[in-house]
Amino acid sequence: MSARHVLAAVDTQRYEVVPVGIGRDGRWSVAAEAATALADGDLDSLGDRLDTSGPAWDPLPSLVGMAADGPIAVFPLIHGPLGEDGTLQGLLELADVPYVGSGVLGSALAMDKLAAKEVLAHHGIPQVRYRGLHADRLGEPGSDGRRALLEGLLIELGPTVFVKPANMGSSVGVSRAFDPASLDTSLATAATYDEWILVEEAVAGREIEFAVLGGRTPQVSGPGEIRPGDTFYSYVDKYETDAAELIDDPDLEPATVVGFQELAARAFVALRCSGMARVDFFLADDGRMLLNEINTIPGFTSISMYPRLWLKAGLSYGGLIDRLVDLAVERHARRRRNTGR
Repeated sequence: MSARHVLAAVDTQRYEVVPVGIGRDGRWSVAAEAATALADGDLDSLGDRLDTSGPAWDPLPSLVGMAADGPIAVFPLIHGPLGEDGTLQGLLELADVPYVGSGVLGSALAMDKLAAKEVLAHHGIPQVRYRGLHADRLGEPGSDGRRALLEGLLIELGPTVFVKPANMGSSVGVSRAFDPASLDTSLATAATYDEWILVEEAVAGREIEFAVLGGRTPQVSGPGEIRPGDTFYSYVDKYETDAAELIDDPDLEPATVVGFQELAARAFVALRCSGMARVDFFLADDGRMLLNEINTIPGFTSISMYPRLWLKAGLSYGGLIDRLVDLAVERHARRRRNTGR
């Protein structure tokens, strides 16, 4: 969905676009039908033509060859592991090509929720109370150690907590727990997605988001607000029911907005982010401003908060793509100077 909307908004007079897909089997291929639709101006059918059954495409030699022929930039639009976690970014570093978004370290830090929290805590960024656990430490189901762990977590963080795999996106594997039995189930679910698990206190309040754009001195958009249609902003709520409200002009005090913007910029720099990120906060009912997480490849659909917030600020979808590509090229040139490549 994100790729389809970026393709529809990109300036084809400025860029020669090569859409590339990665199948569930790991096979890279040119989305040939999407390329044809783009060339024909048939944007309405792009969503149905982003297949991964086109000609095979070997990324490393293909990118190196394309870079030798002229300026190139890659726009990764893959959410979650093996796309947003520094692995794809490492491949692009090996190919020595500019790419949109954060580098290897920033991508990996932001994807790993536990590592991100540790870095943000060092920089004094306020967050919800949490515990990190390795799946090996959960103990056997029904054992005394497991029961003690469950009860201890609820005493320390409860009475309601959220359980998340440390390395996932789109709320996959996230669940809400409110007693030892539901917490036991939630931990087991999270452990099927990642060996590291995050348990957080549940905060009563509002979910506020900001879009960040730039490098060491980033720009921060105005606020957006998510009002979940489910008990929390779950995968189903995000992608299946369309029940959540996404508000790009929430009612917030100016001083609160500025405080959030300062925290968003500090967190972006602390996690070594670059290019773009969406920074998600909680505004607790008691007034606390708490950082939830940073997404280094935010959604780019027509309703996604990241492009919506920049559109609200006067930056068009096409203009946003141009700015992100420019930032990618600038960073690549700077890194080449530093490494002698």
